[in-house]
Amino acid sequence: MHKIILDCDPGHDDAVAILLAHGNPEIDLLGITTVGGNQTLEKVTLNARQVMTIAGITDTPLHAGATRPLVRPIEVAGDIHGDTGMEIHGYELPEPTVEVEQGSGVQFIIDTIMREEPGTVTIVPTGPLTNIALAARLEPRIVPRVKEVVLMGGGYHVGNWSAVSEFNIKIDPEAAHIVFNEPWPLTMVGLDLTHQALATPEVEAGIKALGTDVADFVVGLFGAFRKNYQDAQGFENPPVHDPCTVAYIIDPSIVSTRKVPLDVELAGNLTVGMTVADFRAPAPDDCTTQVAVKLDAPKFWALVTDAIKRIGEGINQPQP
Repeated sequence: MHKIILDCDPGHDDAVAILLAHGNPEIDLLGITTVGGNQTLEKVTLNARQVMTIAGITDTPLHAGATRPLVRPIEVAGDIHGDTGMEIHGYELPEPTVEVEQGSGVQFIIDTIMREEPGTVTIVPTGPLTNIALAARLEPRIVPRVKEVVLMGGGYHVGNWSAVSEFNIKIDPEAAHIVFNEPWPLTMVGLDLTHQALATPEVEAGIKALGTDVADFVVGLFGAFRKNYQDAQGFENPPVHDPCTVAYIIDPSIVSTRKVPLDVELAGNLTVGMTVADFRAPAPDDCTTQVAVKLDAPKFWALVTDAIKRIGEGINQPQP
């Protein structure tokens, strides 16, 4: 059983990451924290509440975290995620029944890691890294206690928010610089990998065939996501980035990786937010960072579809 904290900014693909974490029996979802990113903190936190309501997640705490980047102005990804942050087609989102817990998401991350046995909790950020950077700075003792940080962000060959930088890193590069340079084990699941996780019509049909409310929700997400990606970035089918992190934790054979030194550019006029991976030679023995390289897409989508199926069947629902 893998204990994780999912730090997210829902977000279509964050929603699928939540479903995968909840619906897979190998994951112990200790908590969900939100961060301003794809949309404002208020909007993404509402979206998290709605996803948790749809999935019947009642025993996992939800905490709201940072409203804005450490230094820079707020940016949101409205062209991809819409005005609400989780635009959807053909599905009516419910009034959420899940409430937000008192206390900052940053403090929740700190308290949870300090409470659990060292080396047992993986942090899974799928949005900007503001919460994680703040937690590491507020309580440095968490760093050696974390099992691993598996984040969605960056790219070693490609960007999307600029020619060379990915959205999650670009909007708060100072936070990313802090997180990348702490000595905890870190896996960057970047665009080079997640652009292989395409929600094709065949994938969508397999989920739709489940015939459950949760499946209908995911199909509605993919419909809006596909149109927005086609309009904004020319993708025929949308890349579903964020659940790739959870899939890697469940089954590392789904994602191949390569150990390389990583850092984040803070100063370049054209390159700020770029994640720089040094492939020039074998990584030194003390290197704690690696990048995701290749996705086994059929195994990935089978894992996601199975989680959606399990939730729809009520396997992970509380018993009456």
